[in-house]
Amino acid sequence: MKKRVTLTFPKRTVQMAVTYRLAKDFNVAANIIRAQVAPNQIGKLVLDLLGDIDAIEAALEWMRSQDINVSLASREILIDEESCIDCGLCTGVCPTGALTLAPETFKLQFHRSRCVVCEQCIPTCPVQAISTNF
Repeated sequence: MKKRVTLTFPKRTVQMAVTYRLAKDFNVAANIIRAQVAPNQIGKLVLDLLGDIDAIEAALEWMRSQDINVSLASREILIDEESCIDCGLCTGVCPTGALTLAPETFKLQFHRSRCVVCEQCIPTCPVQAISTNF
């Protein structure tokens, strides 16, 4: 089973080795999609968790018991095709190649299956044609 979660750490738990504990104690693989972590500040991680459903649920409960806010991520990137001017600026910041320009038409193409919802494209769009559904 695979679940995408967003973790928000209070300042006092930001140094905790969460991904290590997930693997060691719960046999849950954690793929880090996005991380904003700094000492003595609130931290955020977006993770894909992969493992047995019961192990993932146990890991989520453990994280909550450590005062880590856990929310299931169900966001996706939305492209307003009417507003988009196909400038391609978003393609330069997309780390997974989910946003590309078609070579023959130079129209923006969005490959949803490659998108990790890192949101780097949103502030890059000069006409605000990119947003999330959340």
